[in-house]
Amino acid sequence: MFPERSNMAIRIGILGYGNLGRGVECAIRQNPDMELVFVMTRRAPEKVEIQTKTAKIYHISELEARKDEVDVLILCGGSATDLPKQTPEAAAYYNVVDSFDTHAKIPEHFAAVDAAAKKAGKVAMISVGWDPGLFSLNRLYAESILPDGTTYTFWGKGVSQGHSDAIRRIEGVKDAKQYTIPIESAINRVCAGECPELTTGEKHTRECFVVAEEGADLARIENEIKTMPNYFADYKTTVHFITEEELKRDHAGLAHGGLVVRSGHTGWNSENTETIEYRLTLDSNPEFTSSVLVAYARAAYRMSKNGESGCKTVFDVAPALLSPMRAEDIRAKLL
Repeated sequence: MFPERSNMAIRIGILGYGNLGRGVECAIRQNPDMELVFVMTRRAPEKVEIQTKTAKIYHISELEARKDEVDVLILCGGSATDLPKQTPEAAAYYNVVDSFDTHAKIPEHFAAVDAAAKKAGKVAMISVGWDPGLFSLNRLYAESILPDGTTYTFWGKGVSQGHSDAIRRIEGVKDAKQYTIPIESAINRVCAGECPELTTGEKHTRECFVVAEEGADLARIENEIKTMPNYFADYKTTVHFITEEELKRDHAGLAHGGLVVRSGHTGWNSENTETIEYRLTLDSNPEFTSSVLVAYARAAYRMSKNGESGCKTVFDVAPALLSPMRAEDIRAKLL
């Protein structure tokens, strides 16, 4: 049973209607202060079916024309090729939120989006989700509270949407799923307070299940995956070529999760060991990520109403802006 809509709902648009876009649509239904106005897609609109019957479906070519219909546009494309182009373009017309998750390229993405958003007087929230996103916040909190210590981030076991999308962009790949697998021995050492020095490859492995186009060069595809910078090059990566039927039968789920651990010391002689842990266990990675995007869309709307503009990240958002509750209710119920 979903709550009733508010008469003064925040108007939301979705750009991109894959797993993430469908998750955003679902999350909006759980937030009575929001309403979905439209979904925008690269596909022919008449071939796209959505669950919200009151919402419109537009082609992406109408991006500028529909700018006054929504308060916030949530971008649901991939980080490899979609968002670097789409977010700066959309920020010229809308308050936007994206889930750009290529960590090494966030500074340049921020700069491009910031220039567009400031010129247009819009708020553009980038790299929203759980990592980057909620995990980023917990790393910041933990490192600020325990300056003498070491931070560790583990992902999985689960399906990485961004890495799966990156594989699907390779020529000759029809479909793919990528699993991020944490190395248990490394987690055990960290949680025991050892503070070990671990390389990227000592914390995780990556396993890829790939459906290749008929006649594709499998050796080339495997090499492109294993040597892909920012995605696979630093990890022990295993590539399995399977049939489309096997992918649908054995790899349909989208579960994921992860753990941020800060192990540090307090005391005049650093005699006390303190450990902070933040863990996520997710049945659906895209639906959880979508829920984070929707909460930050509320914050983007409020920041815009307060006269702010430019690119923002989760670090720039006061926690109270995420909640639909009034400030006095937050203090009464959550403090």
